[in-house]
Amino acid sequence: MPNLSSRKGSAVRILSYSLDWLLIFAIVAAGGVLYTVRGNTHAFFLSDPSLSYPLYPDTVPYQVAAVVAVVIPAVFIAAVSLLSNPPPVSSSPSSRSTTWRRKLWSWHAGWLGLGLSLAGAFFVTSALKDVVGKPRPNLLARCDPDVSQLSTWAVSGFGLGDGLSEAPVLVTAGICRNSNKAVVQDGFAAFPSGHSSFAVSGLLYFSLWLCARFGAAIPSAAASNGWWRVGRPGSPQTTAAAPPLYLLVVGLIPVAGAAYICASRWADNQHDGWDIISGATIGAFFAWLGYRWYHPPLQTIPGTPWSLRSKSQAFYGGPATNGVANGRELRENEGEVSEAV
Repeated sequence: MPNLSSRKGSAVRILSYSLDWLLIFAIVAAGGVLYTVRGNTHAFFLSDPSLSYPLYPDTVPYQVAAVVAVVIPAVFIAAVSLLSNPPPVSSSPSSRSTTWRRKLWSWHAGWLGLGLSLAGAFFVTSALKDVVGKPRPNLLARCDPDVSQLSTWAVSGFGLGDGLSEAPVLVTAGICRNSNKAVVQDGFAAFPSGHSSFAVSGLLYFSLWLCARFGAAIPSAAASNGWWRVGRPGSPQTTAAAPPLYLLVVGLIPVAGAAYICASRWADNQHDGWDIISGATIGAFFAWLGYRWYHPPLQTIPGTPWSLRSKSQAFYGGPATNGVANGRELRENEGEVSEAV
């Protein structure tokens, strides 16, 4: 790979990727502000059986979920990137310095995608919780409603009319007697499931990264240039082979962890199924976006992130370009990967 062409070009790239990190941290900070804001509290029926479940402690506390979805993928991405050789990009052998540059770039791109995935899911989930204010299934256990103040906090319902004392009455959160306002407020944060969106965004991204790194992808027409080949010329059916099944199992372990965290939210009476599915969908979208923003599809170039951005298009690719690295600069980028880390 060529060496660095100019210090100016290197500085431009460093600034370009530093801006990526700045935006990721800004999204996290905005999500943190939304997380602490007192959001909407939707009115509810005291007689609603779907809100009458007992309050249990979390099977997976949010601190543990953060470690599982953030720390473990980050540590493994760094370790795998630095301790294993990246997939070859050409038939000619790479020098030791070039190999280390590609290792560092793989680490950096892996963390960028993970950061984008987690930040996006955190921000969107926090915003939706504030806006929607949906009651949790254990809201009444959190609330401890003062039924003697029913008429004070009632806002609607047939029970407000004469002769309909047994009809349901819609009330606001003001009827709650629990002095721990944080517990009551959290009772209106059911949609979407934050544990689910955060776990899926981090762990599904990690699964995609692992499968790409170790070539655990379903063979396709593009797979004839991948790792798993039978060594014969011809069509993809005769040149591509399915990767070993154990690689798929390894790649799906993080997804299994995310599924367990999602299921625990149902078992703990914190969310209904729609809340969990919605949270998982948000997490899956950002996991895909985070991975594909910095990496090609699984079935094309196994384990290799996109190239560095070109010097001339580090901040704006233009309407007619495919990405921001092209032509001669795309080839030169491969000698400059260490400068962006």
